[in-house]
Amino acid sequence: MGNNLISLVGEQQSFVELPLDTFETLVVEGRLKAVSSRAAPTLNAEAVKRIAEANENDLRVANRRFELVSRHLRGEPIPQNNTVKDRTLRMWIALYRKAEAGFGSGYLGLLPRTRQRGNRESKLPEATRTLMTDFIAKNYESLKQRKMQASWAALTVACENQGTVAPSYKTFSIAVRRRPRFQQTLEREGQRAAYQEESFYWELDQRTPRHGDRPFEIVHIDHTELDLQSVCSRTGQALGRPWLTLLTDAFSRRILALYLTYDPPTYRSCMMVLRECVRRHARLPQIVVVDNGGEFKSTYFETLLARYECLKKTRPPAMPRFGSVCERILGTTNTQFVYNLQGNTQLTRRPRMVTNTTDPRGQAVWPLGDLFRSLCQYAYEVYDTAMHPALGTSPREAYTAGLDLTGRRLHRMVRYDQEFLMFTMPTTPKGTARVVPSRGVKIRYLYYWCDRFRDPNVEGQPVEVRYDPFDAGTAYAFVQNQWEECHSEHFAAFRGRSEKEILLASQELRRMRERHSQNRWLSARQLAVFLESVEAQEALLVQRWIDRENQSVRELVGLGLVAPSVGSSSGVSPGPTSETEGSLTSADKPPTIYGEF
Repeated sequence: MGNNLISLVGEQQSFVELPLDTFETLVVEGRLKAVSSRAAPTLNAEAVKRIAEANENDLRVANRRFELVSRHLRGEPIPQNNTVKDRTLRMWIALYRKAEAGFGSGYLGLLPRTRQRGNRESKLPEATRTLMTDFIAKNYESLKQRKMQASWAALTVACENQGTVAPSYKTFSIAVRRRPRFQQTLEREGQRAAYQEESFYWELDQRTPRHGDRPFEIVHIDHTELDLQSVCSRTGQALGRPWLTLLTDAFSRRILALYLTYDPPTYRSCMMVLRECVRRHARLPQIVVVDNGGEFKSTYFETLLARYECLKKTRPPAMPRFGSVCERILGTTNTQFVYNLQGNTQLTRRPRMVTNTTDPRGQAVWPLGDLFRSLCQYAYEVYDTAMHPALGTSPREAYTAGLDLTGRRLHRMVRYDQEFLMFTMPTTPKGTARVVPSRGVKIRYLYYWCDRFRDPNVEGQPVEVRYDPFDAGTAYAFVQNQWEECHSEHFAAFRGRSEKEILLASQELRRMRERHSQNRWLSARQLAVFLESVEAQEALLVQRWIDRENQSVRELVGLGLVAPSVGSSSGVSPGPTSETEGSLTSADKPPTIYGEF
């Protein structure tokens, strides 16, 4: 061996010179193997198994043995405080040399193998093991959910009848715990309980991306009842817990739109959150993932998706992992935002701890309008710009980067125009309303009239109706094969009300009437007087100024209202747009729930 070269002489006196770097590379790659006993040959499978089975205590014992053995092999004296006998040391040296010859590493021979001592085979007869397996599968793993001790007692009786040895209770319990957990839970508690024990698939195949390849490819819609009591802004009375609807982009985890209402989830909530999505982003998703709720099976909701070529995919029942993206955001919204507000209902999970002084209904201070504005700020500003652990970046940055990388697909954009608004307009629970002579059709406690109702062939007949959740002064009726614009009897009081104003006034008043009496009807005059009252003006004055300033900006940039075409098939007055959405329902009898319009 020289400074830069190494000379090799073969058996036939062949001579080769190699650079030292090349020689070392060949040794590392295993292309040159030394035959000296000092070399460390590649460990075989048995050696790797011994190392893998050794725990920390085994390694500690082997290290202590190796220190004594290496001292003896080097001819160094053994420490005076050593208590190991000479015979034991000679045994360790023999194990070391045996492992060195067999595995290429003497250290493996010093690993203790005390855990492998003894006869670890089952002592039970084969008949007993077979009978125990059958009893676990048929007696214990059943919908009766027998206790382990009861199944073991029945097994001992069966063993006595067959004249074989009965296993101990400890042996039986160990055999039960060794059974597959998923199959055992499935047999004892059913599919829904076993779902928690099912194997988790982190990735699908290459042809089916887990969460989409780009923004707006896959979105999720889901609802949750917020853990917060809301109050009336005028009286301070608790009105209950509102429902939140979220539209979440699966690729970027971004909250695309949200909708808040007192009404339980209906197709109106789904249509309103899609309307808000178009208003904010001017596009609809390619695939909408929903659960098996009845609100997602509505004809109007499916018509809206079909018109704009959106594919609806339904999650399997009782399998929440398919909607884990949206479910996680709903939970995060509660823990990060709602649970930090006064009046949250965390304490009600322990009903015995709730007293009159700690009842969330008495602690509630958030009106629905203020709650909606704060919730929008959290979703669109705080959560949207915070670092997401699954992305390594914020949802907004992931969304922007995804659009830049995969293209913006301008052909998928949707205009927020009359046609789109007509498709997103909800109808009453019946879908129709009867034309009352000289009054018109009654929609959500209000009468609406158009000149075509004077036709004798129309009077007294049911007609299809739709209403604009953000313009209480206007509704639409399908008369003589076309949609007609109808005006409310209190058109002057309701016209020009902004979305936020209508949401704040109508939802609170409906909820108040529901709480006071389930049998009292809300008349149009009461609602009109409420909107014109001093209390309502005080509560809505700030919003009115904001709406006026927004209107001046829209006039400057040429974003005025679209003039409806009376008598046309698609004439709709969209009204001023804002960040608040609402919905209305109607019934022929006093309703149990009253929402916003």
